[in-house]
Amino acid sequence: MKAILLAAGLGTRLRPITDTLPKCLVPLNGQPLLGLWIDKLVQLGVDEILINTHYFSEQVEAFVANSPYHERITLSYEPELMGTAGTLIRNRTFWQNQTCMVIHADNYCQSSLVDMLEAHNQRQAQTDATLLLFETPTPRSCGIVKLDDNQVIQEFHEKVEHPPGNLASGALFIFSPQVYERYFSHLEAQRPYELSLDVVPSMIGKLQGWLVDDHYLDIGTPDSYAQAQNMAQKAARHSSDAGSNLA
Repeated sequence: MKAILLAAGLGTRLRPITDTLPKCLVPLNGQPLLGLWIDKLVQLGVDEILINTHYFSEQVEAFVANSPYHERITLSYEPELMGTAGTLIRNRTFWQNQTCMVIHADNYCQSSLVDMLEAHNQRQAQTDATLLLFETPTPRSCGIVKLDDNQVIQEFHEKVEHPPGNLASGALFIFSPQVYERYFSHLEAQRPYELSLDVVPSMIGKLQGWLVDDHYLDIGTPDSYAQAQNMAQKAARHSSDAGSNLA
């Protein structure tokens, strides 16, 4: 299995933290967010990881060079941002005809994603991909979905004024091998595209939803970053206490 970590964004909403640091390298309990994702993917059984870069790309390159998993990682520098779907088209030879996870690296996820992978393997026969979902207190700022009784996505509303619920897209996908040919191959290469606008609408009825089984948070603002810090510190204390009890 492969994975793509989308990590090239400017992080403008997280300033001033991102004035000197790419958002994917902001630390949570002392560990850069990108490192948390790489560790999680390795533990999940991912063999190869592609990371796109743009903003402060040299910092991301240095971090990856020092990673114990650097041999599994491919970096893809974008002189101009290609958008989330544009990056996938530009790097299609990495993932087409493969099972591949696609992840926005500026989200904090405490789930191991083991159950998501299992759900993907047992998804409805007519679906081609699985999308992580979470319940949000701010539905107007998210892509909101509606599901049928089999957890297949039937509606997708991207940041609308009156969303029909609070079940939100976490923008974390597991794509089956046929996804590129069915949903990306008609799009022009070397043009910016966004997953939520240019691809997901065409996947309605073919996208399985999976409700995340632990904390999941977009680190988009200083407030949400502080919230993620608090979550990470609590998780570390809980892990330490559990280890002490075992000892």
